[in-house]
Amino acid sequence: MTVLKTSLRNFLAHKGRMALSAVAVLLSVAFVCGTLVFTDTMNTTFDKLFAATSADVTVLPKDAKAEENGQNGLPETLPAATLDRVRSAEGVAAAEGAVFSMNVTVVDSRNKNVGASGGAPTIAGNWTRTDLKSMEITSGHAPEGATEVMVDADTADKHGLKLGDTLRTIAQTGDVTARIAGIATFKTTNPGAAIVYFDTATAQRALLGSTEAFSQLNITAADGVSDERLKENVSRTLGADFKIQTSEENADENRQDIAEFMNVIKYAMLGFAGIAFLVGIFLIVNTFSMLVAQRTREIGLMRAIGSSRRQVNRSVLTEALLLGVVGSVLGVAAGVGIAVGLMKLMSAAGMNLSTDDLTVKATTPVVGLALGIVVTVLAAYLPARRAGKISPMAALRDAGTPADGKAGLVRALVGLLLTGAGAAALLAAAAADKAGDGASLLGLGVVLTLVGFVAVGPLLAGVVVRVISALLLRAFGPVGRLAERNALRNPRRTGATGAALMIGLALVACLSVVGSSMVASATGELDKSVGADFIVQGNQPIVPQAEKAMQDTPGLAHVTRYKVLDATLTSPDGKTDDTGVTAADPTYAEDLRRPTTQGSLADAYAPDSMSVGSKYAEEHGVRVGDTLTVAFKGGESARLKVAAVTDDDTAIDQGARYLSMDTMLKYVPAEKIPPNVIMFAKAEDGRQGEAYTALKKSLDPYPQYQVLDQTDFKQELRDQVGQLLNMVYGLLALAIIVAVLGVVNTLALSVVERTREIGLMRAIGLSRRQLRRMIRMESVVIALFGALLGLGLGMGWGITAQRLLALEGLNTLDIPWPTILGVFVGSAFVGLFAALIPAFRAGRMNVLNAIATD
Repeated sequence: MTVLKTSLRNFLAHKGRMALSAVAVLLSVAFVCGTLVFTDTMNTTFDKLFAATSADVTVLPKDAKAEENGQNGLPETLPAATLDRVRSAEGVAAAEGAVFSMNVTVVDSRNKNVGASGGAPTIAGNWTRTDLKSMEITSGHAPEGATEVMVDADTADKHGLKLGDTLRTIAQTGDVTARIAGIATFKTTNPGAAIVYFDTATAQRALLGSTEAFSQLNITAADGVSDERLKENVSRTLGADFKIQTSEENADENRQDIAEFMNVIKYAMLGFAGIAFLVGIFLIVNTFSMLVAQRTREIGLMRAIGSSRRQVNRSVLTEALLLGVVGSVLGVAAGVGIAVGLMKLMSAAGMNLSTDDLTVKATTPVVGLALGIVVTVLAAYLPARRAGKISPMAALRDAGTPADGKAGLVRALVGLLLTGAGAAALLAAAAADKAGDGASLLGLGVVLTLVGFVAVGPLLAGVVVRVISALLLRAFGPVGRLAERNALRNPRRTGATGAALMIGLALVACLSVVGSSMVASATGELDKSVGADFIVQGNQPIVPQAEKAMQDTPGLAHVTRYKVLDATLTSPDGKTDDTGVTAADPTYAEDLRRPTTQGSLADAYAPDSMSVGSKYAEEHGVRVGDTLTVAFKGGESARLKVAAVTDDDTAIDQGARYLSMDTMLKYVPAEKIPPNVIMFAKAEDGRQGEAYTALKKSLDPYPQYQVLDQTDFKQELRDQVGQLLNMVYGLLALAIIVAVLGVVNTLALSVVERTREIGLMRAIGLSRRQLRRMIRMESVVIALFGALLGLGLGMGWGITAQRLLALEGLNTLDIPWPTILGVFVGSAFVGLFAALIPAFRAGRMNVLNAIATD
C-alpha cells in the first residue's frame, strides 16, 4: 500500500511531465484500436450485405468464382433450361434466374462514368424478387423492356441522376442505352457499389450474349423446409454438374473473398501501429530515465530509511502502470474516433460505410489496454531496475549508478557487433542470386542494423552531434556552444531521443529509394524496349466495340492486340506450368523490343510456334526447336515449337510466353477467346501528333480507357508510385509525431533538470532570447542527429532492396536526393517546433526561484 501511495504521489506530482508519454501511448493504442474497429465495421457491413442478398439456395456454374468472369470476359453461365428442372425439385416454393456482370461501364448522357470509385465494383444485372430482400424501389418502377433501366439511389445522388435521364451501359457484348425508369434504395449499407438493373431478357442479351443462359438461379424454400434440406433436394434433381450453396454457404464464400482484402488492410495498418509503439518505447524509456535521475536524492532518502531495491523498483513500475492505464483507456476511446474518421474518409473516396454498423468487439478494448499497459511497463523496466541499483550514499551524493560507464561500454560493443552483422547481411542480400533468399537476408539486415544503431546511438551521438554543431552552431557563438554541450551532456538520452526519430525517417528514406528506383527502372525500360507510340489500357478488358474504334482510327500504321489465355504447359522434362500464355499480333515484336537469348521474337508468331522466357527455359532445359504441349482452357491441346527464348532481365512482360493470334484461333473456340487486356498502336511516319488526337477522339465514347503516349505512360507510372508512397508516408506520420513528442518531452524534462543551472546562467547575463535560442538549437541538433542516422540507414536498406529488385528486371538505382535533402531540412524545422514549448517555459522562469531550486 505504501508503494502504491508513493507511486501515485509521484505520478500526480509529475503529471505534466507524464502527459507527453501518455499522449504517445494514447496515439499508439488509438491507432491499433481504430484499425480493429474500422476493419470489424467493414466486415459487419459486408456480412449484412451478403446475408441480405443471398437466396435460400443458390445454383451456380460448377467452376464459377465470386467476382470473376470467364476467360472470354463474360460471366460464367448455366443453361436457362436448368430453371425448369429446379422448379420441379421437392421443397421449392419459387425459383428465378439471375443475371449479373461486373465487367461493365455505365456512362451518363454527358459521357461521364457514373460507376463506382474507390475500388468498389459496378454491377449490372436483372431485377429479381431476391433483390427485394436488400433493396426497395423508392422512385419510379422496375425496368420493363430494353429501353428502361433502374439505378441505385446512392449512385443517383452522387451523380445527380433522376428519372428520365439516359444511361449507356458498355458491356463485352455491346452497348445498351436506356432511360432511368426507377431508383432503388439499399435497406442495408451499400459499401460503394454502383448497380444498374434491366429486365431479365435485356440483361441476358446485353451481359451474357444469350437469352438461353443465366448467371445463377435463386431458389426460395417452401414453408417448413430448411436450406440444407432444399439443397439436398436440388442436388438430387440436378446432379453434380453445378455448384449448389445454401444462403449461409454463399455468404461465407463471399465473405472469404473480401476477407483477403480486409486482412491486407488490417495487418498493414497494424504494422504501422507497431512502428509507432516502437518509437513510443524510446519516449517512455527517456521519460522514466530522466525522472529517476531527477529523483536520485529522493530515492537515496527512501533507501536510507529502509526501502528495499525491490520497493524502489516496484514504485517506478507502478508509475508506469498508471501511465499505461491512463494512456490506454484514452487510446481505446480515441480509437473509436479514428475508426469513424477512416469511415468518413473511405466514404469520400467512394466506399460508403455507415456509423450505424460501427462494430466495437469486446476483444478490441482488451487488446488495446493489454498492449498499451504491457509496452509501457516493459519500457519502464530498465529505468526502474537502474533506480533500484542506486545505493543510498551514492544517491544522497547524486553520484548516479556506478555501473553506468561499464554498461555504456558493453552497450557500445554490442551495438557495433550488431551493426556489423547487419551490414554483412545487407551485403549478402545485395549479392544474392535469388530474390527469395535475398529477401530473408534483407529482413535480417534491417532488424540487426536497426537494433545496432539504437544500441550504439550514445557513441554515435558524441561524434555526429559534434560534426553537426561544428557546421551549424559555432556561428552562434557561446549560445551555440552551450547548445552543443547540452546535447552532449547525456549521450544516452540524446541517442534514445534521436533513435525515435531515426526509425520513421529510415523507413521514409528506404521507401523513397525503392519507389524512385522502380520509376527510373521502368521509364528506362520503356525508353529502351517500347517501340509503340500509343498504349490503350483501363481497369477492365477492352470491349470489342472499343477495339474496332481503335482499328478504324486514321493515321495509325498498325494496331496490336494483346490477350492473356489460361493454359497449362508441359515441358519436355514432363513438368507442368499453369501460368498461361500471351497471344498477340506479329506487330507486337515491333511494339516491344524484347531481346532474346535464342532465336527471334518475330519467329514466335509463326503458325504453331511460341516463345518462352529465359528463366523457364533454364529451369526446364528448353531450347529453340523443342516442342511444348499447351492445353488451352476451353479449347484443345496443341504441340507448339519453341521459336525464341526471351531475356527475362526486364521489368516488362517478364516471363511472358508469346504466340500468334492465328495459333490461338486454331485451338481456342471463338466463344472462349478472351478480350484484349491492353492494346498498342504505332502512328504513320510523321503523323504522331495527328494520330494521337484522332485516337483519343475515337475512344472518347469509352471513358474507362486511357490513351497514353510514352510520356503519358511514364507520368502515369510516377503518379501511381507517388500515390502509394504518399499513403505509406501518411501512415508513418504517426510514428514521426510520436518521435516529435519524444523530443518535446526530453527537452521539457531537461529544462526541469537544469532549473538551477538556467537560473545561474540568467543571473550572469544570459538573456531570455539567448536562453530560448540555446534550447531551440539543442532541439535542432538532436533532430538532425536522428535524421542523419535515419536517412543513412534507410538509404542503405533501400539500395539493398533495389539490388533485389534488379533480379526482377528493375536495374536502375535512383536516389531521390531532393526528397532526402527535403526530409533532412524538414527535420530541422521539426526540432524547432518541438522546442517551442520547452523554450517558452524556460524563458518564463523566475531567476531567483530557479537559483533557489535544490
